[in-house]
Amino acid sequence: MIKYELIPAQLKYEGTLKEDNFFSPVVCKDEIIEWTHHPAYLQKLHELALSAKEQREIGFPQSTQLVQRELIITQGTIDCCLHALNNEISLNIAGGTHHAFADHGEGFCLLNDFAVAANYLIRKNLADKILIIDLDVHQGNGTASLFKNVDRVFTFSMHGEHNYPFRKESSDLDIPLKDGTGDQEFLDILSSVLPSLIQTQKPSFAFYLSGVDILSTDRFGKLKVSADGCKKRDEYVFTQLRNNHIPCTVAMGGGYSTDVRQIVEGHCNTFRVAKNIYG
Repeated sequence: MIKYELIPAQLKYEGTLKEDNFFSPVVCKDEIIEWTHHPAYLQKLHELALSAKEQREIGFPQSTQLVQRELIITQGTIDCCLHALNNEISLNIAGGTHHAFADHGEGFCLLNDFAVAANYLIRKNLADKILIIDLDVHQGNGTASLFKNVDRVFTFSMHGEHNYPFRKESSDLDIPLKDGTGDQEFLDILSSVLPSLIQTQKPSFAFYLSGVDILSTDRFGKLKVSADGCKKRDEYVFTQLRNNHIPCTVAMGGGYSTDVRQIVEGHCNTFRVAKNIYG
């Protein structure tokens, strides 16, 4: 999508970020991917051996370029984790591929970057307890499935009740939102839940999926959150995490407004808010 080029261009143009704030990841190693995804599924991706049905579920025709892109995005999220451990926060311009399961992809997601990165942190003993905060309008069904029996990862998804995926998985905490949910209700629900989650779970690391498909302008979101409300959502999450000294990796997730400028502005606000709060 064009937004992945426009976001860094805008942030550099306006002076929010400089060139040396950015890094370019390489391709993630198969060994690391296989800590999360089945080797047979990864082999299918490499060999472009997905069936027609599997490609329909993903929503993309298979190609070498697409697989390479997913492997780079996934490594980018791992790299973000390493930067966040040293600098409190790091943001992936892409990522948030939360519909990917261990053995298949769905909803434009081939590999689950948050899950791969969380398992990396656990394997490397870099985090004791991980909290995944998924505020994209779509439930993180792949993430929920991957961590349903993993005590060291707590999955929290706040999403549209009547939105994709229509068959939901069970996160550790799911909060379905009714169609038309606006700023105040969204923020009230979030503020009633997140502080207690942090206190009870005591995470040493957090992942935040900051999708802007909650915007009222989104073609598929069905919610009525304004651009300012979306920005306040990010401010609230970042403030809670920073006040509790929890490093955070952020992925942009979805955004499907008709006007790409609204998508880019929503995502850029996430970067602006992060800079304001973390300095």
